[in-house]
Amino acid sequence: MENVEDRFLRYANILTASDEDSGKTNPSTDCQFDLARLLEREMRELGLEDVRLSDRCYVYGVLPATAGLENEKCLGLIAHMDTVNCVPAAPLKARKLLYEGGDITLNAEKGIVMREKDFESLKKVRGHELIVTDGTTCLGADDKAGVAEIMALMEYYREHPGEKHVRIAVGFTSDEEIGCGADFFDVGAFGADYAYTVDGGEANEIEVETFNAASLTVRVKGLSIHPGSAKDKMVNACRVAMEFDSLLPEAETPEHTEGREGFYHLCDMTGSVDHAVLRYIIRDHDREKFEKRKAFARRAADYLNGKYPAGTVETEIRDSYFNMAEILRDLPEVAERARRAIRRAGMEPVSHPVRGGTDGSRLTFMGLPCPNLGTGGRNCHGVYEYASVEEMRAVVGVLKALTGPRDGE
Repeated sequence: MENVEDRFLRYANILTASDEDSGKTNPSTDCQFDLARLLEREMRELGLEDVRLSDRCYVYGVLPATAGLENEKCLGLIAHMDTVNCVPAAPLKARKLLYEGGDITLNAEKGIVMREKDFESLKKVRGHELIVTDGTTCLGADDKAGVAEIMALMEYYREHPGEKHVRIAVGFTSDEEIGCGADFFDVGAFGADYAYTVDGGEANEIEVETFNAASLTVRVKGLSIHPGSAKDKMVNACRVAMEFDSLLPEAETPEHTEGREGFYHLCDMTGSVDHAVLRYIIRDHDREKFEKRKAFARRAADYLNGKYPAGTVETEIRDSYFNMAEILRDLPEVAERARRAIRRAGMEPVSHPVRGGTDGSRLTFMGLPCPNLGTGGRNCHGVYEYASVEEMRAVVGVLKALTGPRDGE
């Protein structure tokens, strides 16, 4: 049986970065099919049924229930195959090391060091074997660790045919990192009564509360005139764009917020005197505050359109996902089953509001209740990403307890 960490590294070496600017709908990059086709083949080899790869790069399969558990509800396990493209994803140079505390030199030549004082999660994994990069790429544990853990569970059940389990629906999605992971997910054909995304951090996490999320695009139309004769005529789009950003609350940005505090996050900006574009994400756990944030952005544009020629500033706001707690609070058994599984795997479950989202955020509102579980990965979306081997193995244990007979009977 392949170790989960080796399976993860095999998947991590396949480039699957999604691309928000590709212009495609889904998948945004063809390279995601490389991992999808591999998973499709491996799922068939592991004995899953109804295995299929959709033209949108979603992989589905089912492991039938063992004798005596056919009447139990079907449980789904979901992870996404893509990685971010905000940092390089290749060439991946990963290695394992025994972490005994202190700083980790990722790349001596380039002076890239993961410092314990900057990454407090390291204190929780002293004595663990860690998988790290050379500091020039992300690792891809988000979410190939989740993919590997689900596939390791499937291999475990093939190697141990006497182990009892419920019917398990498996789904791997594309383009989660650009907010499109659930766009074409076939909830009906998936066939699960409830599911869990395996896409979090610590192995004992169970997450039932996410942000409400929207994207905000601000387009500024300027008027370019020779600067020598621009007095009272020029409208500098870049300066208007900067003014729009200055109207947003300075303290309500990611670098100044935590817990359930929402924010406006300027992701990128381009422009010239003639035109400029700002792209933001808006986040808040509270739906009412979330709607007020969107309204505030529109008022800021209205203010500038009163100061400058009408139509100078245009805003486009698109909702991305909503806080799955709105649905899950009425279905406590779904999260409680995961908590019991974590305890049976020898850990105490922890839960906190996610300062982000998962495919489960959208899927929950699509009729598939879907809390989020940990993977053992940390520091995602950056070159300091790492994964704990011990925690990855522990997650497989959680999934085994989760999909086994209720309460171990």
